[in-house]
Amino acid sequence: MKNKQMDTMLIHEGYQSREYQGSLTPPLFQTSTYTFPTAQHGEKSFSGETNDYIYSRLGNPTVHILEERMAALEEGEAALAFGSGMAAVSTTLFSLINAGDHIVCSKGIYGCTFGLLEMMERKFGVQHDFSDMATEEELMDVIKDNTKVIFIETPINPTMKVIDIEKVVAVAKKKQITVVVDNTFCSPYLQKPLTLGCDIVLHSATKYIGGHGDVIAGIVVCKTKELAEQMTPVRKDTGGIMSPFDAWLLLRGLKTLAVRMDRHCDNAVKVVEFLQSHPKICDVFYPGDPNNPDYYISTKQMRKGGGVIAFTVDGTKDETQEILNNLKMIKIAVSLGDTETLIQHPATMTHAVVPRELQQIMGITDNLLRISVGLEAWEDIVEDIEQALTKANSKRVVY
Repeated sequence: MKNKQMDTMLIHEGYQSREYQGSLTPPLFQTSTYTFPTAQHGEKSFSGETNDYIYSRLGNPTVHILEERMAALEEGEAALAFGSGMAAVSTTLFSLINAGDHIVCSKGIYGCTFGLLEMMERKFGVQHDFSDMATEEELMDVIKDNTKVIFIETPINPTMKVIDIEKVVAVAKKKQITVVVDNTFCSPYLQKPLTLGCDIVLHSATKYIGGHGDVIAGIVVCKTKELAEQMTPVRKDTGGIMSPFDAWLLLRGLKTLAVRMDRHCDNAVKVVEFLQSHPKICDVFYPGDPNNPDYYISTKQMRKGGGVIAFTVDGTKDETQEILNNLKMIKIAVSLGDTETLIQHPATMTHAVVPRELQQIMGITDNLLRISVGLEAWEDIVEDIEQALTKANSKRVVY
């Protein structure tokens, strides 16, 4: 079949059952190493004369099926799987930069990505600067002669600000800078950065790719095989590989990505409508909201608004945290993309490592909450939030 739809690719791409004794489900090759019929064959394998599997840190059949599927879904030429999203981020950056280089980042990134950038600057002199990237001129202002990478999240974690990928790419091409997009919040079902001109897309596959809260993993998809080949020895030598069982879990999760994402998005719209109508809520940040200033950009590069919402409440830090404590069904937890609805306080949880003054610049305030809307009935999600807000409001003393 040619030009298969994504819903079909999620289930079939990269796997031919006839090549695996007719097994409907991709087999789990739970092995650390592989045997050779002769010493001479082993020599040829290690010299690269064959495509045989050698050692599962270097390659594994189950992991390879996942990589083939993800490359097709993101419309890249090659993909690499990792043991975590941060292994994917660190390997990507290590393969692209040298000591003394410079990285430009979106103004707002995951807390551990921030921590990695700080470590790289402290240990290796790799500098980084943040930019709103609202205009080409603003982005050009922070680019230096030694800028090698533009690293963006879109939507940004946790403020949900949307970056115009095509605008960033236009500047990057002029300066021959590699563009890396963290696509975790969208998955390839909602957004495909490679088709918009970027060079590398990565995911914390722990989130929507897996979708069930039972695996830690990362994925990188490269526009060209050359970029993947540049990254492969870094993964090999730093060892941030994916286990075969985790790859098997992700292949299982991918089969339902389309139906899950549709439900996440539909539920999120209902939650947004509720939050916007509640007097305790100050601001709601959601890419799919027509009143969002980034709505035009989101409709240009995203299929739907996604399943994550950020919002601020009318209250202090303590009062904001009390709302979380009042929840009954919704779980207080970091991560996102699970079947369960999860909520967290970014300033003290996912982005606690970010200095307070930088948190303020990024829009991470003490009254900001981030909710990952799950697959439950939206009425039950809304009811739980409503009772938590009502309970918190009833405890507030007015003088």
